[in-house]
Amino acid sequence: MRPTALTPLVVLALAATTLTACGGGSGSDPDTVKVSFKQSTDNSIKVMDTYLADIKKQFEKAHPGKKVELVPIKAPDSEYYTKLQQMLRSPKTAPDLVYEDTFLINSDITSGYLKPLDPYLAKWPDWNRFIDTAKAAAKGEDGKTYGVPDGTDTRGLWFDKGVFAKAGLPADWQPKTWKDVLTAARTIKEKAPGVIPLNVYTGKPVGEAATMQTFEMLLYGTNDGRTDPLYDKASKKWIAGGQGFEDALSFVETVYKEKLGPDVSDALDPNVMTRVRGEWLPQGKLGIALDGSWLPQDWLPGSGHEWPEWSRKLGLAAMPTQHGQAPGRVSMSGGWTWSIPAKAGNPDLAFEFIKTMQTKANAQKWYVANSGIAVREDVAKDPGYATAQPGIKFFTDLVRSTHYRPAYPAYPKVSTAIQEAMEGVTTGDVSVDEAADAYVDALKDATGNQVVER
Repeated sequence: MRPTALTPLVVLALAATTLTACGGGSGSDPDTVKVSFKQSTDNSIKVMDTYLADIKKQFEKAHPGKKVELVPIKAPDSEYYTKLQQMLRSPKTAPDLVYEDTFLINSDITSGYLKPLDPYLAKWPDWNRFIDTAKAAAKGEDGKTYGVPDGTDTRGLWFDKGVFAKAGLPADWQPKTWKDVLTAARTIKEKAPGVIPLNVYTGKPVGEAATMQTFEMLLYGTNDGRTDPLYDKASKKWIAGGQGFEDALSFVETVYKEKLGPDVSDALDPNVMTRVRGEWLPQGKLGIALDGSWLPQDWLPGSGHEWPEWSRKLGLAAMPTQHGQAPGRVSMSGGWTWSIPAKAGNPDLAFEFIKTMQTKANAQKWYVANSGIAVREDVAKDPGYATAQPGIKFFTDLVRSTHYRPAYPAYPKVSTAIQEAMEGVTTGDVSVDEAADAYVDALKDATGNQVVER
């Protein structure tokens, strides 16, 4: 989830790459379903590839004469979105099935790139097994559903117990306020030199990771937990800054101003997420990471970054609300869906592939393999899921305290405006007030002045 600004030359290059990615397009062979997915940029991470290869075998065995062509797109998140949207524009390049991030799905719906799935879902009994919040994440403003979710995620605080011991901090750390988090980071800086005290993603290079995994984790903890601090559903307008917005920016500013985080050059490196998972946490170089439930997928056997000790060496804590006000903890959730392009040549076959992926057994296999959170209630209740991996119960329990982004068509532009504000206070180029003012101006431009003051 890292949308970044791309130069025109880069966009043209991506487009050229994309136009040949699917060969003759999805309709060129009525017996072949073309499935496009995001392939990890880390060559050692094959979780999705392995899973889809197994589903392909199952599907072809159950549908004699039918074939599955897997079309991986190997790119960082932001480039994946660009390539995917280029593919969706023409029947010559559109695959039959695509992997859509819920934060962009409404944008693609508005652009007419996706096909509503309601006629298929009405005839599929398993759809009743999916939880309502996950269904809502794939629904357009027209009330129709455009994707089948393959899991969700939650976010919290990962901390290194060895670093905490060196700093004299408790192994069962559970902060109650933002102040508690910053106090722990300051203690690590003082007593465990050489360790990055706290990582919070920031700035445009990491895109949506900065917006969702840092800023919104802060912003949604500044109020009562019942009202959305980013979007006013009653007026259908975006909220123009406010005290909570500035407080969230101030937290980010504090982390980097006091050198509690990574060096700014590292924080603004597009590959910082890979370093957190593959280097800083496994090597004991990071004290606290505000990050997602999916991290262990990189540490499982066969991942290339195997780290079987992670569950003993790392602790988990919920991100607290700003002052400890109810509900006391906060999380953000997103996820991905499988969607059928409007220009797909074989949509019926594509939905049959979805049904194969989303049997209870296959869905459970995927949730465990990619350290995902179940969106099927029958899987969530299965003891085999709850005990399959350390941390699953902790992150699944956070669903009760989670929020979903207001992923309306303008959201990607709103997200970019947030990233720019974060980057400004991270580098120290602007003050919190200046960054907040610039955000309001950008918000008005991004939403056609559909804003409300708070």
